[in-house]
Amino acid sequence: MKIFFMWSTKKDYLFAPENMYLKNHLTFVNLEDFEQTSEGISRPGHFRGVATIVTKLFNIVQPTNAYFGQKDAAQCVLIRRIVQDLDMDLSIKIMDIWREADGLAMSSRNMYLTEKERNTASIIYQSLCAARKFHMDTITLARGELKLDARDIKEVVTNVLNREPMVTNVQYVSVDSKDTMKTLLEVGTDGAIISIACTIGRVRLIDNIVL
Repeated sequence: MKIFFMWSTKKDYLFAPENMYLKNHLTFVNLEDFEQTSEGISRPGHFRGVATIVTKLFNIVQPTNAYFGQKDAAQCVLIRRIVQDLDMDLSIKIMDIWREADGLAMSSRNMYLTEKERNTASIIYQSLCAARKFHMDTITLARGELKLDARDIKEVVTNVLNREPMVTNVQYVSVDSKDTMKTLLEVGTDGAIISIACTIGRVRLIDNIVL
């Protein structure tokens, strides 16, 4: 059985409550570590809301499988942690990011980009691909015996982003653990998640890539 939110096109049932927070709601789910992630610092209180709503959803629906997109990397790690810590009997499936032909991650926010901004927005994915190539090339040459300084990876990303004047603000470029989203100082063969939040024009866009 498939239960989806309203943005899905294939569904057996639609879950669309009028209000997830009832009157006098007092209980929230809080994962303190996630407030200190790059996305958590940029959006204070965001992950408490995500954790609470998702926990309520799981309690109401009682699913056996739940699917989330990799585009919200920290959210995916957070939800897996909730399920593990609270002994929920379900499996979390993380799905690949859907991208446009030029690499831009699909998002409802893309519609707010002007035509000129949209034509340059692929620079975000290009910067991530440059970092992945830098990591792979360096690790291959060193035969897996070298760990890269995370600052060097970030520099590769920012150098690409800085080439595009329409990137008006880079909120963060973060190199984090795939399991905890905690900041890494070095990256070896175990890999990492490189995450970006930046503004093109007036539109805040996020993306990430898994090394």
